[in-house]
Amino acid sequence: MRSHSIENLLNDGTIIARGALDFDIRSQGVSPRRLPSWTRTQIPQMMDAMARMPSGVRLQFNTNASSLGMSFLGSITVAPGAIPRKIVLNLESNGRLQSHQSEKGNRIQLAPDGGYRLLRGEPDTAWFRNLGTTERFSEIWLPHNAFVELRSLELPDGATLSPPQDVRKQWLHYGSSISHCMEAEEPAYIWPAVAARNSDVNMQNLGFGGQCHLDQFVARTIRDSQTDLISIKTGINVINMDSMRERVFIPAVHGFIDTIREGKPQTPIIIISPIYCPSAETHPGPTIPNNVGKFETIKGFEALRQGCLTLEKVREILEQVVQKRHDIGDTNLHYFNGLKLFGPQDAGDLPDDLHPNPAGYIRMGERFSEYLSKHIR
Repeated sequence: MRSHSIENLLNDGTIIARGALDFDIRSQGVSPRRLPSWTRTQIPQMMDAMARMPSGVRLQFNTNASSLGMSFLGSITVAPGAIPRKIVLNLESNGRLQSHQSEKGNRIQLAPDGGYRLLRGEPDTAWFRNLGTTERFSEIWLPHNAFVELRSLELPDGATLSPPQDVRKQWLHYGSSISHCMEAEEPAYIWPAVAARNSDVNMQNLGFGGQCHLDQFVARTIRDSQTDLISIKTGINVINMDSMRERVFIPAVHGFIDTIREGKPQTPIIIISPIYCPSAETHPGPTIPNNVGKFETIKGFEALRQGCLTLEKVREILEQVVQKRHDIGDTNLHYFNGLKLFGPQDAGDLPDDLHPNPAGYIRMGERFSEYLSKHIR
């Protein structure tokens, strides 16, 4: 076996970290980030953590290796009283998906008061075997719900390794935790990945758990990207945190689209409204988990609720924004009702009344793929 430094392979272009826009350089490896370097001075701390979880990020390369190993150090957060989840990597090659589940790595024990304790662990190597010996395009899907330090790629002596050839159309998606998909069982089964695979497109995921608030540094990132189609799934985090009311939300949506249109005047944009969330459909946020782990909106304070947003109101606003802009000439802007992705009929796959379970995410990806295929060009 020969060991190849991931940092060196990235630097010389032999492999591409699709969906990573920056890296933290560690003593023994590199950690991908999903936002560019210039955003570091603007990004809130909680969003920085989400950007360092590589949901949707893949290592792409060509090889004829009959087996390969990915050496890495993972770090996963553990909520109070919860059992640590395994860290999963997928290899997609020749239309086949393999998975590696790791129980090694660091544990970040979260405390009820908002603090944490780091329990250091050991690195691991994800092995994928019985791959055949023909030259092929390969993608290693990195963990969607953990931090990861990439160290080396292990290949048999004599195996080839060369830059990837990927001519698929590019799709960039922006959203909340419901696009980050930390509840999915494997990184290749987040719903944007399912939709991309079914539509044969190359996906970039800017879904950030709890952090979809139409930030301008994200809009500028999208504006400057290379992509054939953009989707924006927004609204639920605004209600979760009660971060905007109607007066601010409407111009914020317009401003986000305006910034993207500065660099992407004709690129198709799909505005996706929120999926079903029972407590927030007709009542404004913020939302908090109750004593059995179900998210619910805070009741009361009616005298202060004027202009607060509900999911029904957000869907109405987003559809109106798209229609008004369409009427003045932006015919490449489209509205997609999030209830078509996941509606009241799917509530059985919404265990915490906010986030779908793994089966729910797969269904969302399958439902969106037909629409995606129709609009990408």
